[in-house]
Amino acid sequence: MLFSRFKTQLPTPEEALEGRPEPAFAVPERHTVLGNPLLGPYPDGLEIADFGLGCFWGAERKFWQTEGVWTTLVGYQGGHTPNPTYEEVCSGHTGHTEAVRVVYDPAVVPYTSLLKLFWESHDPTQGFRQGNDIGTQYRSAIYTHSPAQQQAAEASRDAYRTVLHNSGYADITTEILPAAPTRPFYPAEPYHQQYLSDAKNPNGYCGIGGTGVSCPVGVAPAGE
Repeated sequence: MLFSRFKTQLPTPEEALEGRPEPAFAVPERHTVLGNPLLGPYPDGLEIADFGLGCFWGAERKFWQTEGVWTTLVGYQGGHTPNPTYEEVCSGHTGHTEAVRVVYDPAVVPYTSLLKLFWESHDPTQGFRQGNDIGTQYRSAIYTHSPAQQQAAEASRDAYRTVLHNSGYADITTEILPAAPTRPFYPAEPYHQQYLSDAKNPNGYCGIGGTGVSCPVGVAPAGE
């Protein structure tokens, strides 16, 4: 019963698993598809965006296929447990959501374009689930890395909320919060990285799907 409760209710910091001071595994050096390093420091001029939109396998593929994206990696974010494992996150006892870190060139793909892809690639009105995937680790989230990103994300949410309401959808449940200092990104296990690449699982499971409702473009200044 405790497991079931934490599938649809976030734990408090006191209820969360203790975690560990260091990761329980090593992250691969390079992206299976793009060939670039997964972990920073990244080249000058690139920026970071963090998104949670359901199962991170399919979500990551959406972003690595986007022109201007330099590298992507999947991980856990928004919870309390330091350096969690996949099994711990899936138990609901860490408070994390499955997230995708996107390292991109804003001169090629502005943050607003990534926001549009984010909104249109999942249903942001479902709370602690995406389709048949149920649990707090599947909640919709944007973790921002600057005041400009925060402003752009909130503006895009407000604009998309209107068109979703007009199409009969409920309110958006996406949490939009700063990544630092309290919401660090913890990379996931090696087998999760680029899981749906041709080299690993080209026909693997992808549980994400959009509403079919287009997100308005130009909802925030270009480049923010």
